[in-house]
Amino acid sequence: MKPETSKNFSLFIIAIAFISFIYGTAKAIQIVNKTQISTNDGIYTNRVKTSQDITDEVFELTENCQDEICQIQKLLDYVTHIPYKINHFKAHSPQKTIQNNFGDCDDKSNLLISMLHALGKEAYFVLVPKHIFVITPIEDKRLGVTKGLWIDDKKYYILESTAKGSEVGFPLHYRLDEINVIVDPFSNEKKSFKQIAWK
Repeated sequence: MKPETSKNFSLFIIAIAFISFIYGTAKAIQIVNKTQISTNDGIYTNRVKTSQDITDEVFELTENCQDEICQIQKLLDYVTHIPYKINHFKAHSPQKTIQNNFGDCDDKSNLLISMLHALGKEAYFVLVPKHIFVITPIEDKRLGVTKGLWIDDKKYYILESTAKGSEVGFPLHYRLDEINVIVDPFSNEKKSFKQIAWK
């Protein structure tokens, strides 16, 4: 190979490597932006993921249910029976939480919301000081007297993943002004709202 050709080929390889580096960096930033959101307590890392394994588990758990409350309660029962244990490192994926058979509020909420998503349910993370829980809307007259979190005239029920045996419509144990942010788990965007009430 002639020296000039060899030099041009080397420059070409360097250019390809540089472009690959820039592309890889941009993709990594995009992934971080899709999984992290700032809060008053720092950065929350979203680990939601609905895999085939999760979907299969969801449909096995809910196969005998005839209504939405039953489906959601079955998923909540499954998640709350996973032992609570503080995870001092990064939040685990839903699959890892199942494999470990333990998790903290991040891990268990990520698992619960991933399972709800497998059923096509609307659900959000609610971040409060040092805790996270899940909310979902349910249209069922049997929940008429159960208090819920009203966001812009739409009622959401609390699902507390860390309280063993908890039921759909768990009480709110925080003041409304302690609600740091409400997050759409799959777009990882803060849900904007004008009014919020507990009634």
